[in-house]
Amino acid sequence: MKIVVLDGYTLNPGDLNWNELEQLGDLTVYERTPSEQVVERAKGADIVFTNKTPLNAETITKLDSLKYIGVLATGYNVIDVFAARENGIIVTNVPGYGTSSVAQFTFALILELCHRVQKHSDTVFQGRWSGSPDFSYWDIPLVELAGKTIGIIGFGEIGSKVGDLASAFGMNIIASGRKQLGQEKRINFKWASLDYLFEHSDIVSLHCPLFPETLGLINSDRLRIMKRSAFLINTSRGSLVVEKDLAEALNNGIIAGAAVDVLSTEPPSAENPLLHAQNCIITPHMAWATKEARQRLMGTAVNNLAQFIKGNPVNMVNS
Repeated sequence: MKIVVLDGYTLNPGDLNWNELEQLGDLTVYERTPSEQVVERAKGADIVFTNKTPLNAETITKLDSLKYIGVLATGYNVIDVFAARENGIIVTNVPGYGTSSVAQFTFALILELCHRVQKHSDTVFQGRWSGSPDFSYWDIPLVELAGKTIGIIGFGEIGSKVGDLASAFGMNIIASGRKQLGQEKRINFKWASLDYLFEHSDIVSLHCPLFPETLGLINSDRLRIMKRSAFLINTSRGSLVVEKDLAEALNNGIIAGAAVDVLSTEPPSAENPLLHAQNCIITPHMAWATKEARQRLMGTAVNNLAQFIKGNPVNMVNS
């Protein structure tokens, strides 16, 4: 059985190994695959794994031997799942591997907006504290989270974990989600409409999937109803946000700050308006990428394939 990994570098830049996958077949791993080389590299493969390398309908129909596509991520929008189904190809993904890491990173972004730790550390190493007439200084209003309200849009596994962390900080929680059930254990919690959430939250954090109905969810209308002191956090999908509208809101003081780990196009072009916005933190889609999370991803991907070989496929997205 021939197995091809089209873009293995992001999952495994060298600190993991492919040994368990090698035990399941004849394995070839490419660090990256340009779109024009996908057919050439995957030709004759029974199994193809991809993270962000697209497999569209035209490509899929050219891969006569292909029986299985394993997505090395939770989101599978890079695959034409309908074309795969029509060609009898099973597609699987890896859900839930990054829940703790993404929730942790969400609060890393929140805390950075509240304290700008790195910025203040830089001033110390630049000699500013040594030359200061005072024992203490800070360049931004420092924000305490206790008693503040976080609005969480998308209260699935990650959103719920963010809620757990928010509770530990003494925050109130407003949530919006498709399944508004099972939160009786929480104190200082309420389900609410999106408009209520945007109006009453000190921090809005996005944890919902990208669907047609959530595309551009954060736009000028929504930003205008937020508190001027509010922060926006996005560790979900870049296209949930109309980036031009967010940049204008930041530059005009409509909201106080934003921190995003995802953008609508990745890597971004130099013209992305958020790259030039005030009070904006941008990180390179890294919330998922702790070694622990990547090990879980690798393990689940291997198990997905092992179960497929046994005739008992799991985590199928095109059944």
